[in-house]
Amino acid sequence: MGIWDLTGNIFLMEAIMAQLEELELTVRGMTCDSCAVHVTKALKSVEGVKDADVPGWGSARATVVADSGVTAEALAAAAREAGYSATVKTRKPAGGPIPQDGRGSGQFDLMVIGAGSGGFAAAIRGVELGYRVALVNDGTLGGTCVNIGCVPSKALIRSAEAWHRAGQHTFAGVTTRQEALDWDAVRGQKDSLVAELRQSKYADVLAAYPDITFIPGRARFQADGSVLVGDKVIRARKYIVTTGARPRMLPIPGATEAGVLNSTTLMDLPQLPQSLIVLGGRAVALELGQTMARLGVQVVILQRSTRLIPEHEAEIGRALREYLEEEGVGVVTGVQVERIEREGDQRAVHVRVQGRPHVYRAEQVLMALGREPNTDGMGLDVLGVELDAGGAIVVDNQLRTSHPGVYASGDCTTNPDFVYVAAAGGSIAAENALTSAARVLDLSAMPAVTFTDPQVATVGLTEEQAKAQGYDAQTAVLPMKYVPRALAARDTRGLITLVADNATDRLLGAHILAPEAGEMIQTAVLAIRFGLTVRELRETMFPYLTNAEGLKLGVLSFEKDVAMLSCCAG
Repeated sequence: MGIWDLTGNIFLMEAIMAQLEELELTVRGMTCDSCAVHVTKALKSVEGVKDADVPGWGSARATVVADSGVTAEALAAAAREAGYSATVKTRKPAGGPIPQDGRGSGQFDLMVIGAGSGGFAAAIRGVELGYRVALVNDGTLGGTCVNIGCVPSKALIRSAEAWHRAGQHTFAGVTTRQEALDWDAVRGQKDSLVAELRQSKYADVLAAYPDITFIPGRARFQADGSVLVGDKVIRARKYIVTTGARPRMLPIPGATEAGVLNSTTLMDLPQLPQSLIVLGGRAVALELGQTMARLGVQVVILQRSTRLIPEHEAEIGRALREYLEEEGVGVVTGVQVERIEREGDQRAVHVRVQGRPHVYRAEQVLMALGREPNTDGMGLDVLGVELDAGGAIVVDNQLRTSHPGVYASGDCTTNPDFVYVAAAGGSIAAENALTSAARVLDLSAMPAVTFTDPQVATVGLTEEQAKAQGYDAQTAVLPMKYVPRALAARDTRGLITLVADNATDRLLGAHILAPEAGEMIQTAVLAIRFGLTVRELRETMFPYLTNAEGLKLGVLSFEKDVAMLSCCAG
């Protein structure tokens, strides 16, 4: 199965390790990297040698892990047979601090800490490359996305959308509904999907990779470079931290006493509240706020910034606010929260709106103000791993931390909090940690989707960002009412904003507010990733009566009035 019993197997590993030694050798006669390969093969051929590491012909050294009975003469003879000379300089019990050059040997070649998408990607890549990999996890298998993030929230969003559409029947301006929402059934379906995907995408996948040693428990780095899991010390040549993040709960006075919810606890409420105040105006706040409103909860969103999703194009935030308000969601911007109080069955949120005091009351309060990395208590400080002010691990584009033996990926780092970024980074981190690949995580064409209805999907630069970076940017804005598919579907909500560089004609950014915008954005992702120009997109055929055709119409609008074009005109 590949899932080790912690108690039995750690004792077994310790018994094995007690008989192993780490030997450092000086090697002469190497003149190229192929020589290093030959020396490695020769040393590994010696009976009792478990592993050999020859950094390269320029280093003139090698590290061998072998049974204590392996002699220096046997190693020297193997190297001599291959045409080289090798002399043992030191020998010591196997294991030890992470060497400052990132090399050496231990019980594992790679230890991955955290079993979410990033951790799984790293562990799988490690065994694919032929290395000894341990996967350490504290808590539920699968990490944030499948358990408390993407999967449960999107399941609820779809349920709310179906309930909302089924209830859009009005008489004399009043919407009526005969049946009542079965929240237990909705929540049960969400939980069933979570359990199914956790099993099929994590537990079953882990079982399919028996070479991954799974170790349950909380990991903590020690000053000597080892990792403590429970009361057992485990060592590896390299480490990848993929511990994810959790909802950020800001220390607003009274929030703890008032029992403020986060995204996880909101989705697991035994019953829906009558009213809800949402603190925040970005993806999680808007997705869950609209979902709760569609399920019959009276919702007010309080946002600190002057507009929703402030990192996006301004026209998208304004339009989305209008659509939410049309559904009965209250939206207040420019809000500074001062304190929260419990008043019987109600919560009172004391704020200042544009500097003026105001009080909002509701049965529950949701704090959706971002996420904070799970890095506390890991002992990263004892290794000198740099964290930013929020506790995120600082990594470069190769997923390296400030310590040469430690890499990191996912929501616990300074990279964007998306599951696909975590997975891509995990695989790259493993390859870079174990080989000289030096692969780069390229985020220049990273898509992002907010699953409101209509959805917000974006990739690349906004107009403001493009100009700040020195581009001669031009922008085209196409309302969805000009897209034939939207007209046929009787849903013309939204718009498409495209940003291009006048100098090169390259597409720099695409920002979409539309039903299923997440399905549309990938065309723009590919265009930006591969440097397509506006002209090349304009000359590309798009299928008629699809929302994706809106991207071509958006490109045409750089130079034409699309209202004056016939269907499929190019």
